[in-house]
Amino acid sequence: MRRYGKHTDEDDIRTRPGRRNTRPRTNIRPKHEDAAEGLVLTVDRGRLTCLVEDRVVMAMKARELGRKAAVVGDRVALVGDLTGRKDTLARIVRIEERSSVLRRTADDDDPYERVVVANADQLAVVTALADPEPRPRLIDRCLVAAYDGGLEPLLVLTKSDLAPPEKLLELYGDLDIPYVVTSRAELDSGAAVDRVREHLDGKITAFVGHSGVGKTTLVNALVPEERRRTTGHVNAVTGRGRHTTTSALALPLSDSDGWVVDTPGVRSFGLNHVDPSRVIHAFPDLAPGTEGCPRACSHDEPDCALDAWVAEGHADPARLFSLRRLLATRERKEGD
Repeated sequence: MRRYGKHTDEDDIRTRPGRRNTRPRTNIRPKHEDAAEGLVLTVDRGRLTCLVEDRVVMAMKARELGRKAAVVGDRVALVGDLTGRKDTLARIVRIEERSSVLRRTADDDDPYERVVVANADQLAVVTALADPEPRPRLIDRCLVAAYDGGLEPLLVLTKSDLAPPEKLLELYGDLDIPYVVTSRAELDSGAAVDRVREHLDGKITAFVGHSGVGKTTLVNALVPEERRRTTGHVNAVTGRGRHTTTSALALPLSDSDGWVVDTPGVRSFGLNHVDPSRVIHAFPDLAPGTEGCPRACSHDEPDCALDAWVAEGHADPARLFSLRRLLATRERKEGD
C-alpha cells in the first residue's frame, strides 16, 4: 500500500483517467475600452433595446455581468454588432453608475425591490380628479419613492372638467411640489401638452399612475407616432378600447433633449425598501433637526428631535406634519 506523507511528490498522486485538462479560471475580465455608449430604451424578455448614437440596437446582457440587470434609463457600454440591422445582437458589458433609481416592491411584505427606471430626473405622478377617484395614499407612496430614489416629483392632475383640483392640491401645498392641471378638452386641443412640456424639457421624466387616469394618453400626445419610430416599436397592447403599457419605455421629446418614460399602470406601490433616513433629505428645512434624534429614529416617536426643532421656530409645523404623513404611508395600504 502506498503511503502519503511529507515525502509525497506528484508521481504519488493519482488522477482520474480520461479527465481533460482545463485552463485555470481567472477573475480578470476584459475592460472593453472600445465599447460604445448606449441608453436602454426598453426591456423585453431578456432583450434590451438601446439607443447608440442615432441607431436603435438590440442587445443582451453579457454573462460577465452576473445577476446585475440593466433597466430602462441605464447608460450602458456595448460591444459586438452595433449596426442596428435586423436579426443582429450586441452585448451589454458594463452598466454605468446610476444618478437616481425609481424602485418599488410588489407590496409592503415583499423584500424584493424592483428598479423601474434609472437615471430619471423627475417623477410625474399622474392622477385623475374624477373617474377614477383620486387615491391620495398611492400618490403619497409615489412621492416617498421619488424622494428616496433621488427624483424630483411633479403632480399632473387630469380631468379637471369633472372635478375641481383645489381639495387635492391642498394636501400637498406644504410640500412645494410643482403641478399641472389639465382637462380632457385641453388635452384634445394641445394646450395641456404645452403646459406639461414646460416641466419636461431637458429632463428625463418617468410617468406613473394607475389605470384609467390618462397617463399613456398624455404620453402619446407628448411623443407623436412619427417621433416614436426613431426608437423602434411601442411595446403596448390595445384592446377593448384600452391602451395599456406592458413595460417601461423611454421616448424622446421632439425639439428637445428631454425624454419621457412611460411605465406600466400600477395598482399598488410597495415601500418595503425605503429607509426613512433617505426621505428626510427631501426636507432640507427639517434635516438639520434630526441630528439629536435617537439611532434609527422613525421621526414619529416621543424622542424624535424634530418636535423641539420645529417648536424653536426653525421650520413650519406643517412641513413636519407632511413628512410624517408620507413616512406613515409606509405602514398603511393605499386604500386605508
